[in-house]
Amino acid sequence: MIGFIGEYESTIDTKGRFLLPSGFKKQLPEEESALFVLNRGFEKCLTLYPIQSWKPIFSEINQLNDFDPKVRAFRRYFLNGATQIEMDSAGRLLLPKNLMEYASIVKDVVLVSAINKIEIWDKNTYQQFFEDMTPESFSILANEVMRRKDDKPNS
Repeated sequence: MIGFIGEYESTIDTKGRFLLPSGFKKQLPEEESALFVLNRGFEKCLTLYPIQSWKPIFSEINQLNDFDPKVRAFRRYFLNGATQIEMDSAGRLLLPKNLMEYASIVKDVVLVSAINKIEIWDKNTYQQFFEDMTPESFSILANEVMRRKDDKPNS
């Protein structure tokens, strides 16, 4: 199982390529370190899945009930733009123009661990995300998200 840790900055060149930081490269399994699926993130970012992380997600989506209109809508939205990409011999990955536009990526990016995948954010958008969160609001969010199922909510 892949588990990324870290946050790195990179720059997009004129052809839409960026260098995958060595800190992330070292965390990839050697046997599948060059093949990825790039997709739209839930927020205005991109999500880079090593192929090993993508396959179980794709398999689960494939097993959903195709007769359910919500499933079809989810598939269309989630798979819209999903692209298989491969790292070149220089360690660069190419971002398709349509995905760069979706995430408002122009030049400077931040690559952030998201457990089994990497989020790719426009640097300014990423900084804004944290400016909008106060320590107090983060504490409330952490309490809601990390609460055990058997814990009672605070009233």
